[in-house]
Amino acid sequence: MDARVERTRRSLQQALFALAQEQPFDEVTVAEIVERAGVNRSSFYQHYADKETLLAFAIEAAADEAGVQLVDLDPLSTDPPPALLNYLEHLDGNAAIYASALGPRGSAFVASRLRTRLNLIVRQGILDHDPTAPDGVRLDIASASITGATFGIIDAWLAMTPRPPARTAADWIWQTFTAPHERATLSTIAE
Repeated sequence: MDARVERTRRSLQQALFALAQEQPFDEVTVAEIVERAGVNRSSFYQHYADKETLLAFAIEAAADEAGVQLVDLDPLSTDPPPALLNYLEHLDGNAAIYASALGPRGSAFVASRLRTRLNLIVRQGILDHDPTAPDGVRLDIASASITGATFGIIDAWLAMTPRPPARTAADWIWQTFTAPHERATLSTIAE
C-alpha cells in the first residue's frame, strides 16, 4: 500500500479516537475529524464512506496490531501475552468509543467487523501454536467459541462501573483462550 495512503488513513483513525475521548462518538463530525487529521474532506471520502466506516477500520487496525504481535504467544503460559494486554489498554484508553460502538445500542456493522477480525486472529493463533487443540472440536468451532467469549468479555468489561484494570480483562480472556488446551491436556492425562 502507498505510504501516503497509509499515513492519511492512520491520521484519520487517530483523529477519530482523539475526538471520541473528548465527546460522544455520535457528536463527532466528519468536519472535526478531517480538521484534526489535517486532511481535506475529499481525502476522507476517498478512504471512507462515513465516520462509522472509519470507526470500523480504526478498530480493526488496532485489533490487527495486537494480532500481529500474537506470534510470540505461549499457550502454556498462565500469563496473557503482552500484545493482549496492550490491546486491552488501548480499549481502556478509548473505552467511551468502544462501549458506544460495541454496546447494546452500538453499531452492528462495527461489531460484526471486529468480531470477524478477532476470529481471524484467534484462528491463526490456534493454527500457529496448537493445530490439534482443542481435542475433537473443529477449528472453526473452536475459534468461534474463543472469539465469542473474548468479544463478550470485552463488551461486559467495558460496561462495568468501575471498570477493572486492563490486566484483569486480559486474564479473563487468556483463561478462555487456554481453557480448551488445558481440557485437551487433562483428557490426555486421564487416558
